[in-house]
Order: sequence, then C-alpha cells, then structure tokens
Amino acid sequence: MTPNIREKKLNRYLRIRQQLSELLPKTDDKLARMATIIALLHHKMDNFFWTGYYFLRDNKLVVGPYQGPVACQELEYGSGVCWASVSRNETLVVENVNEFPGHVACDSRSKSEIVVPVRNHNGEIVAVLDVDSSVYANFDKTDAAGLENIADMIFKE
Repeated sequence: MTPNIREKKLNRYLRIRQQLSELLPKTDDKLARMATIIALLHHKMDNFFWTGYYFLRDNKLVVGPYQGPVACQELEYGSGVCWASVSRNETLVVENVNEFPGHVACDSRSKSEIVVPVRNHNGEIVAVLDVDSSVYANFDKTDAAGLENIADMIFKE
C-alpha cells in the first residue's frame, strides 16, 4: 500500500475519531454509541462493504447494529474470523477471506475482512467490530489501529 493511501486512511480515522468524540458523549447508551460508530465508518471509509458488530452472548456471536447487506444472525461457535478474533483475543486482518480456514461467508461478495475485539470497562470481550470489503487486501495495520481506537470509545464515559 502506498504511503499516500496509508496517510489518507490515517487522516480519515483521525477525523472520524474527532467527530465521534463530539457525538458519543451525548448518550451513555452503548447500543446508540455503537450504531453511531457503524454509520460513520460505513459511510466515511472506502470499500467498507459490511460494517457491524457481533455480540458475545452465551457462547454465540449474535449480530448487532450494522450497515450493509443482510448479515448472518448468529455465527456458529468456533468458526470464522470473528470467533478466531475472540479466541486469540486480538484484532485479525484477513487479506483474502477465501484463504481463511473456516471462514463464514454471509455474503459471497466479501473478499477481505478485519475483526476487532470490543472490551467493556473490565477488559472483557463483549462483542467484535467486524468490517468486510469487496476488495482483496483492503485492510492493514492502519485500519487495525484506527478501528481499535474507535472501538475503545464505546465504553468511555
């Protein structure tokens, strides 16, 4: 990825974070904050095909606020990039979802994916922020850092 594209992404994440820092304090409702984050990311970032959350509930990942085509409502325990992110307790960047063992194809147009764990005040994973792109290798370390910083804003008071 060229430095100009990386710099463009970084600046866009900084602008989104600034906008969110003004919007999110207007409510302490976590679901409203998540929906606002998803709307901004989905419409401000290039090639974000599906942007949303899956909540960790009783050994299930259940879809939460999202934008894009219809999603899988639940992700089977232990399968796919989202569960791998939870299991490994880390952000995962997948350049080609077709090469990821056990990838869950909710939409065949998805080509690359990034999944970021969302942690509550106690540091426990309560959800994942999942973004799919219809472009191969759309995500990189810049996206990982930007999305991690934004995900951390959900539980900030």
